Amino acid sequence: MSRPVRIEFPGACYHVTSKGSKDRIVFRDKEDRAVFLNVLDSVVSRFGWLLHSYVLMDEHYHLIVEIQEANLSKGMRQLNGVYTQHFNRRHTEEGPIFQGRFKSVLFEKDNYLLPLCRHVVLNPVRVGTPGALKSYRWSSHRAMCGDVKGPSFLSRQDVLAHFGKREKDSQRKYQDYVKNGLEVDSPLNERCFQVLLGGARFLSEMQPILNGEKMTKRGPKQAKRRRSLQSLFRNVDSWSRSERNDQIWRAHVDYSYTLMEIGDHLGLHYTTVSKVVNAK
Repeated sequence: MSRPVRIEFPGACYHVTSKGSKDRIVFRDKEDRAVFLNVLDSVVSRFGWLLHSYVLMDEHYHLIVEIQEANLSKGMRQLNGVYTQHFNRRHTEEGPIFQGRFKSVLFEKDNYLLPLCRHVVLNPVRVGTPGALKSYRWSSHRAMCGDVKGPSFLSRQDVLAHFGKREKDSQRKYQDYVKNGLEVDSPLNERCFQVLLGGARFLSEMQPILNGEKMTKRGPKQAKRRRSLQSLFRNVDSWSRSERNDQIWRAHVDYSYTLMEIGDHLGLHYTTVSKVVNAK
């Protein structure tokens, strides 16, 4: 069977996983895991990704990634390649440590972001790690709950926004949502064509691309925006930094502008915009 086409476009969201070749252990200790997270940090920053959820297991990892440019494959080559170099140097080994190319499922954000983020962080529970939700260090769950300070590369806002505007309340509701998913089937069971996850309209837009048709320039239709960036940031030079940051958050969350669009309009690097959004 031929490999499915990798569909990439600005605003696309993916469940990404990569496992060790022949189920080998790719994270032997906490130093390996810490180095991988450092590499992940640099990749998220360099390629302008939004990382909504992650978990590192012994022999594989899972990510929930939203891209601002069509660069998932480029970023993943950097991530797995740089980490492989570290692993081989540290453990005096040679050759690839991951099995083939990474696997990704393109999903419809509105319907599947929360179920997939929950599925990812429940991995340690499914393999029987005692008290994993509270104690497991190598996932995004504790940071999303507010139990520990979140890493700069973790984008929390889009997940927590589903549970309300007050951070403490949304964190508590998120935590309850994850706990309630312990007996829920994996959302990945609903995949179509191996690599797509979404409603009928989403699938009808993506299936022709899998069949070899050329993708339209903008990808799936975006929600109509009610206000322009020019309108949202009129007279921004006279605002305080706090006022500007509040409006950056609204532009991204309420009006669905990407970090790069906001950054280009304000003359800021998208990583600066990301830090503003994630600090809310």
